Amino acid sequence: MLNTFYLYKLITYTFLVGLLAVSSIVSAQRGNPVRGGMDRVRSLGGALSGGGKDSLQRRDANEDSITVTFKYFDSTRTNRLDSSVADMPKIFPLRATDVYLGNIGSATRSILFSPMMQAGWDAGFHAYDRYNWTLNDVRFFTVTRPYSEIYYMLASKSEQQIGLLHTQNIKPNWNVLGQFRMLTAPGYFNAQKNGHNNYLLSSNYESVNKRYHNFFAIVANNILASENGGIQDTADFLNDQNFKDRFSIPTQIGGQNEFIGGNFFNKNIKTGNKYKTFTAMMRQQYDLGKKDSLVTDSSVVPLFFPRLRFEHTIQYNTYSYEFYDSQQDSAYLRDFYDIALNSNRDTISIKDSWRDIINSLSIYQFPDAKNLHQFIKIGASVQNLVGDIRNGKSRFYNIIGYGEYRNRTKNQRWDIEANGKVYFAGLNAGDYQAYISLLGFLSPKLGYAKIGFENVNRTPSFLFNPLSNFNLLQTGGFRKENNTHIFAQVNPVKLGLLLTGHLYLVTNYTYLTGFNQLEQSGTPFNVLQVSLNKSFSFGRKKTWKWHTDVYVQQVIGNAPVNVPLVFTRNRFGYEGSLGFKNLALALGLDMRYHTPYKADGYSPVLGKFQYQDTTTIKNLPDIGAYVNFRIKKMTVYARAENLNTVSLAQGFGFTNNNLAAVNYPTPGFLLRVGLLWRFVN
Repeated sequence: MLNTFYLYKLITYTFLVGLLAVSSIVSAQRGNPVRGGMDRVRSLGGALSGGGKDSLQRRDANEDSITVTFKYFDSTRTNRLDSSVADMPKIFPLRATDVYLGNIGSATRSILFSPMMQAGWDAGFHAYDRYNWTLNDVRFFTVTRPYSEIYYMLASKSEQQIGLLHTQNIKPNWNVLGQFRMLTAPGYFNAQKNGHNNYLLSSNYESVNKRYHNFFAIVANNILASENGGIQDTADFLNDQNFKDRFSIPTQIGGQNEFIGGNFFNKNIKTGNKYKTFTAMMRQQYDLGKKDSLVTDSSVVPLFFPRLRFEHTIQYNTYSYEFYDSQQDSAYLRDFYDIALNSNRDTISIKDSWRDIINSLSIYQFPDAKNLHQFIKIGASVQNLVGDIRNGKSRFYNIIGYGEYRNRTKNQRWDIEANGKVYFAGLNAGDYQAYISLLGFLSPKLGYAKIGFENVNRTPSFLFNPLSNFNLLQTGGFRKENNTHIFAQVNPVKLGLLLTGHLYLVTNYTYLTGFNQLEQSGTPFNVLQVSLNKSFSFGRKKTWKWHTDVYVQQVIGNAPVNVPLVFTRNRFGYEGSLGFKNLALALGLDMRYHTPYKADGYSPVLGKFQYQDTTTIKNLPDIGAYVNFRIKKMTVYARAENLNTVSLAQGFGFTNNNLAAVNYPTPGFLLRVGLLWRFVN
């Protein structure tokens, strides 16, 4: 019988290809599907860090222009596309505050402390979250003409990334979207090949009378990441001129591989992690309220003001997490994990698989029918889980209640959000989470301010359960974690300034020490985090920019957490048009630096970063240069990274590598060139 995951994958790939193929035919037959007051070219928006005014240009004077807006899943805010060239595009998976193990696509974590703030069931594998799409990334578009994006990036050592997006309104009240991303990176060091792909489909339908709404989404991720356990000796090999070619340095596991280039379709790995996730979601809403209409000279526009909304959401998920080793040629697994090598087996495989179905029923009440940003919501969910774990198939359930209040005032000066969730019965009974925030506009001079509080009581991730195959020592008896987060933010926009403060209060913190030892801290501790983001403008036309981000972190108490005291990123360069009407240009230098600290190690079998307190990482600042420009609908990104690794010790070369973690060097010189093309069919 065909596996359910692959059946869904076949169906959705077919749908995506068909959607892209017929888009031009549909647009040619239907013309502009939405007219009447919406044919003006809209701004694509800009970011605080250097974005400027921009728009999708007309192909010629006789064609209609386009309006592109979207909302994220479970959000009421309308957003517009960002076409700023001041920084890397959002399709690039990593953030400036991320640490990754020497090759794009490898395990990554934030250098900023951020505990898990999610109650309920969690498998426990998060080292590759940056490369995954989730329902929170789903965008439901509204467009007046079919809109597409193509993104391609090529980098040193045959690293490649490609992204595709197409969306169109089949009818004025029905939009569909197809999105795809693929990444392959052979790496600079042995056994470091990564190959990931993601695809996403969404549909957003509203009935003509505006009473019925249907949201549908499919999100799938396939992560294939080689693991080498780090190089065998950092000091000896990195300073040996015989190993100037870093690919020849021996690694802990993975055998000795040949460099095979960046073939998108060669996804074989000998030793590493294979993670697959799949989500299918459908949400239906029906509104009760008051009908109305807007009469113009040429048409009658139907309106509807809801007072009561009924909502049903069904969600189907599958998860597969596997560590795979076909080599069995190293004592590494025996010495560090106590995994016995078996000469009668070709491979070692450690795997947990899950699937679940979540059914949710909700009721909304709108106190002001003309303000859909204000509502009260209550509901309940039933989650049924099936896990293929240590004792074979096991079944679990959760019964969950939740409530929410949102209010974005009509004058948009105040924004209140409060929500809570309680697990009444089942596997995670007793878990809860509560959140409240207040965002307000103070004055044109002071800008916006935000304060908030959240508290989460959660069962440790299932990895800490003895039933997980990845709990190699079958350690149990862990208490519920309790994390409290208090935050505040001030954003005087005219000053180009953003001040943020976070205070975390953590109890029963769970973590990994060594390579396979699961632990829990018995002592509560606090982490204070303060950041400043500021943009300076220089020159007669204010086209020279300095963007600085500074983060200060301090752990208070005896905690199994190490963070750098200071992390900073600075970009200095030119942002302007050089006097050309259709040109937007950004070029300059990009520097990142953190103070020395005992950075987390990494456990490749468990796919988790591990606490260590013996080795201090002291890195030089990471320095890069960039040239980004946009001409009408085409944007080009070019970055020369790791200029700080230049060295004359072994003859001229980029061999003075920084360390991302113990025994995990970062690459030498790396050049990335990317092309983003936005166009209207």
